[in-house]
Amino acid sequence: MAKTFEYSMKIPFDMSDVNGYIKIPQLILLSLQVSGMQSIELGMSDMYILENYNLVWIITDYNMKIDRLPVFDEKITIETYAMSHNRLFCYRAFNIKDEEGNTIIEMVATFVLMDRDTRKVHPVMSEITDAFDSEFSKTMLRGPRFKELEGGVEQEYRVRFYDLDMNGHVNNSKYLDWVFEVMGADFLTHHVPKKVHLKYVKEVLAGGVITSQYEQEGLKTQHQISSDGHINAQAEIEWEEVEEKGWTYGK
Repeated sequence: MAKTFEYSMKIPFDMSDVNGYIKIPQLILLSLQVSGMQSIELGMSDMYILENYNLVWIITDYNMKIDRLPVFDEKITIETYAMSHNRLFCYRAFNIKDEEGNTIIEMVATFVLMDRDTRKVHPVMSEITDAFDSEFSKTMLRGPRFKELEGGVEQEYRVRFYDLDMNGHVNNSKYLDWVFEVMGADFLTHHVPKKVHLKYVKEVLAGGVITSQYEQEGLKTQHQISSDGHINAQAEIEWEEVEEKGWTYGK
């Protein structure tokens, strides 16, 4: 059985949106930090894997199911474990729990190992997965079939210096910023996501311009991030309507 790791905290002011809900890109960053804590504890930190195998972790997919979003100053616990792996893909589960222990968000992230120099995917190594007691399974978790968008609403964004990580690539949470931002303030004020599936296709390079594009049918949206004629990421989101809370500082 896979080893679990937990981390508890209160949602800070700067991670909350105008309605008081945690920003999903921030939640993803926080969840990845927690999985990194477990990796360090088990002796398989990102730095150890890089120095010993010249490999880095790359995320290819996120699949989120949201019962409700935690709000400012609410205490949550992030539970994570390496649920399974096959020859090329590793699947990590994240459960976001409220103070009573109820799971309010479930997320599965798909990882691959990549050689830092060749930029090619490397087969999963038992020397790494054994530390997490990750189960080997031939089953591959597949997301929805994304279509290439040819119309809809679009907005351009320039890739900025602070969008980049230590490898010089756009931080993976930034793609979700672009996906959500194009929806506009009025829509985001009155809607929250219930399901999010994000697939990374191709890295966005530094210094460029990306186009965030979406098509909407009812409370479901299809998204596409592209640059230089290439699709960089695709997403599918199901939304629900909410009332504006009107949070203010100190309330």
